[in-house]
Amino acid sequence: MNSELIVDVRPSQISIALLEDKRLVELNEEGREENFAVGNIYLGRVKKIMPGLNAAFVDVGYEKDAFLHYLDLGNNFNTLNGFIKQVQSDRKKTPLLTKAKQLPEIEKNGSINDILKTGQEIVVQISKEPISTKGPRLTAELSIAGRFLVLIPFADKVSVSQKIKTEEERIRLKQLIQSIKPKGFGVIVRTVAEEKKVAELDNELKILVKRWEETIPRIQKSQGVSLISEELGRTVGIIRDLFNSNFKNIYVNDKDVHTEVRDYVELIAPERKDIVKLYKEDIPIYDHFGITKQIQSALGKTVSFRSGAYLIIEHTEAMHVIDVNSGNRSKAGSGQEINALEVNLAAADEIARQLRLRDMGGIIVVDFIDMHEGENRQKIFDRMRENLTNDRAKHNILPLSKFGLMQITRQRVRPVIDIDIEETCPTCYGSGRTKPSILFTDQLESKIDYLVSKLKVKDFTLHIHPYVDAYISRGLPSMKMKWKLKFGIGCKVIPSQKLGFLQYKFYDKKGEEIDLQEEIEKISSK
Repeated sequence: MNSELIVDVRPSQISIALLEDKRLVELNEEGREENFAVGNIYLGRVKKIMPGLNAAFVDVGYEKDAFLHYLDLGNNFNTLNGFIKQVQSDRKKTPLLTKAKQLPEIEKNGSINDILKTGQEIVVQISKEPISTKGPRLTAELSIAGRFLVLIPFADKVSVSQKIKTEEERIRLKQLIQSIKPKGFGVIVRTVAEEKKVAELDNELKILVKRWEETIPRIQKSQGVSLISEELGRTVGIIRDLFNSNFKNIYVNDKDVHTEVRDYVELIAPERKDIVKLYKEDIPIYDHFGITKQIQSALGKTVSFRSGAYLIIEHTEAMHVIDVNSGNRSKAGSGQEINALEVNLAAADEIARQLRLRDMGGIIVVDFIDMHEGENRQKIFDRMRENLTNDRAKHNILPLSKFGLMQITRQRVRPVIDIDIEETCPTCYGSGRTKPSILFTDQLESKIDYLVSKLKVKDFTLHIHPYVDAYISRGLPSMKMKWKLKFGIGCKVIPSQKLGFLQYKFYDKKGEEIDLQEEIEKISSK
C-alpha cells in the first residue's frame, strides 16, 4: 500500500487529504488560526462545580465553558496542583519537576467538591474539541506526544503499546526507557518505537522534556486564563502519527508549510526528506490529484460503492445511522443469500473508509441487508474488524444482531466532517427565473473589465468550472487568449472542480478572494 499526503493551504484554512493507493481515506480541515485543538494545554479557572455530575465547568477562553469530570483529573492531580501553586508563588525561580513534592493520589471514587473550588486556577489539556453546542472536554492528566513516545508529567511509570506483540521487545523497550527517563515523568512507548535504538528514543525524550519545561515560564507569566502549550500543527501531527515506510509523497502548495513539514520529516527520517515536495502548478492541488472529485462522490448523503449498491448516511445528535441498499443489483444464477453477502462485504469496506473519511465518532448503527446464515454474519463482522485495523481512533465493534444491525462505537474528539456537496442552480439561483446563459461569458468579461479598469487590479486569477474553461479555450485565437491580450498577462483563468457550472471566483495574487458577486448571487450562496 502506497500512502500520500496532500496539503492544501489557503488564506484562512488548511485542508489535509490522506490517500492510500490514490484513494481518499482521511480528510482534515482546520482554520489557520484554530484554537482549542486536541493536545493544547491551558491555564483555566473553575467556573462552576456540578456535584450531581461529579464534574466541573472550566473557563479556558472558549465561548462555552469546558467540561472536566472527576475521573479525568488523573491520579496525580494533587501533585500537579501543588507544583502549579509553587510555580505561581515564585515567578522568578523556575522549579524542576524532578524535585517536585510527590503528594498522595486522589481517591478513585472521590467527590470533585473535595478537590476543586470555584475560582481555582488549574492546568488542563483539551481531550475533545468543541462539538455542536458543547464546549471542549478536558483532562488534567497532561501528556506531550512525540513520534515514538508520549511523555506524562507527574507520573512515574513506563507503559508499552499493546500492539507490540513480541515479549522480548516489550521488555527491552521498558527497561531502556526506565534507564533514561527523568524522575517524575511517566512514558508511554508507541508502536512505531519497535526495534528503535536507544539514541533515537533518548533524543526524542529530551525534546519532549524540553517542551514541558518551556510551559513553566508561561504559567509564571500568565495573567489569568491563557494558552500555555500548543499542540503541533495538524499537518505535522498527522505525519507524526502516520509516517511510515508506505509514505511515498507529501505535496504542499505553500512555501512556509512546506518548509515546516520538510524540517520535521528531516528530523524523524533524514534519508526521506525528499518525499516532501512543493506543488507549484496553477491548477488547484486537490483538482490535480483527483481529490475534489472524490470528495464530491464520497461525502454526500448517498454513497455509491459497487454495481448499483449504495449507502444512505444520516447524522443525528445522538448517533450516526448507515443503511446498506443493494439498489437494482442482481446476479444471475446466484441466490438472495449470496447476493446479500457480496453487497454487505463490499459495504463493510466502504463503511470503514467512511468512518475515517468523515471522522464519525460516538455511536454508529449500520443496517446491513438481512442474511440468514450465522457463518455469513460472522464474515461481515470479521471483515469490518479487519478494515478498521488501520483506524487511529479507538473503536469497538459488536457482531450483527438478530435484526441485521451492527453497533460500533468510535472515539469522538472532533466534529464530524460535513461538507455540503449540493449546488444551488447557478442559472436561476433558486428563483426559477433565469438570465440567458449564453451571456455568461459576456458577464465574466465585464467583471474582468471592471476589475482592471476601475479597481486597477492587474494581477489576478479567475476560477471557473472546467466545462466553461473548455468553452472559452476552444479555437485559435480562443476567448481566453483574447481576454489575456485585452486585459494584460496578469489575468489567469484556472478550471476548478469545486465550482458549479456557471459559478466564478476571483482571487488576488495573495490568494484572497475578490468579491465581485452581484447581490442575487450573494443571497443564493447563503
